[in-house]
Amino acid sequence: MTDRYENPLITRYASKEMSYIFSDDKKFSTWRKLWIALAESEMELGIDVISQEQIDEMKAHIYDINYDVANEREKQVRHDVMAHVYAYSQLCPKAAPIIHLGATSCYVTDNADVINIHEALLLVKKKLVNTIDKLSAFALKYKDMPTLGFTHLQPAQLTTVGKRATLWTYELILDYYNLEFLISQTRLRGVKGTTGTQASFLNLFDGDHAKVKKLEKLVVKKLGFDNAFAVTGQTYTRKYDSNVLNVLSGIAQSASKFANDIRILQSIKEVEEPFEKSQIGSSAMAYKRNPMRCERITALSRYVMSLPTNTAFTSATQWMERTLDDSANRRIVIGQAFLAIDAVLNLYMNVSENLVVNDKVIEKHIKEELPFMATENIMMACVKAGGNRQELHEKIRELSMQASYAVKKEGKPCNLIELIKNDNAFAAIKNDIDSMINPNDFVGRSPQQVIDFVECEVKPIIEKNKKELGATVIIEV
Repeated sequence: MTDRYENPLITRYASKEMSYIFSDDKKFSTWRKLWIALAESEMELGIDVISQEQIDEMKAHIYDINYDVANEREKQVRHDVMAHVYAYSQLCPKAAPIIHLGATSCYVTDNADVINIHEALLLVKKKLVNTIDKLSAFALKYKDMPTLGFTHLQPAQLTTVGKRATLWTYELILDYYNLEFLISQTRLRGVKGTTGTQASFLNLFDGDHAKVKKLEKLVVKKLGFDNAFAVTGQTYTRKYDSNVLNVLSGIAQSASKFANDIRILQSIKEVEEPFEKSQIGSSAMAYKRNPMRCERITALSRYVMSLPTNTAFTSATQWMERTLDDSANRRIVIGQAFLAIDAVLNLYMNVSENLVVNDKVIEKHIKEELPFMATENIMMACVKAGGNRQELHEKIRELSMQASYAVKKEGKPCNLIELIKNDNAFAAIKNDIDSMINPNDFVGRSPQQVIDFVECEVKPIIEKNKKELGATVIIEV
């Protein structure tokens, strides 16, 4: 539709897979599966008003959701769950008397939310693992290439292009372990009743506590899970939603750090995101190559990072057994958080496997700054040859200021090494100075650190998730 607002997370950014997880088809078919699991389990535990014929009828109508009936009914009753109970009953007249038996609305809404959040987390994990894989491959490829390090956004000691990439990768690895733990703790709301006391089910089973406990275990197992929340009110604790958003925010933080670094590096032409043959960088300046993918990562990540505060307030204001001020909020926040982080990871994967490294520009920048960094080594060598450390230090300071003035005020290339060679104070080591400014001698253990990092930190994750590798993405806009 072009006459009303459409969510750009769906129309422009997120994948079809993630969009489906939070679609109405997925949501309401999951509700129906929950009603089936409940009725089936109640029947197995001896509720003789439920028959296999009714169960079979319900199973035959999981996916043919009659939205027109449900929507019209909701206008009348102002209750989405009861509207869909009614719509399902129209398709399953034999099962109509037993659909939703003993349950409260949150039996379907909360359990379905957890199921869909769990599936979304698994998709996030898949994309996160693939991003780690692609980024670590880049790190290995460029583990030996010296580049200027930056602290305070000012040139500092050298590192390597690959070593810098391990910094980005390591943040994703920390996110991975947070995500792994969150997934391992997934549990359904279970079968708890209106205020979490299971009173309706205790009544249904004539006071048999063992059957009520068994009912929950059967339902949870039928839905593919091992556990339910130990206790709930009407809803599962909204602390879980807060935990989910915190993990997504962590991934967004890591992605934004990467994207901002690439944007800075692209501004000095050292490393660039991919730029396609027919891509337009600016409507006015045809020559421009704007880092639009990394800018989009930053934009979407900022949105995700803003959301944990929202879920924190929702968690904190659930009075007693529950209030309904969470419902409208959660319909928006949870789905959009996942759609946004999905888009972020799609972009991150695309950029990380297609980064362009401009080695000649990097070399040029090293040549401009390395002479200043090499002065300590030059001074020490000259002291060993009989020079006076204090006098040499003053000479280095004077010559550095002279060279710096020429660079900053006159726009000339850095000539510090020439100035040092031509100064008699350094005559004893003049012929050795060139060998003291090899960039590879200034990167420390960077290449070895990359190798160790990939071996010890990346490989265990990749080995554990082999089946998830090979994901590719297409950036549509």
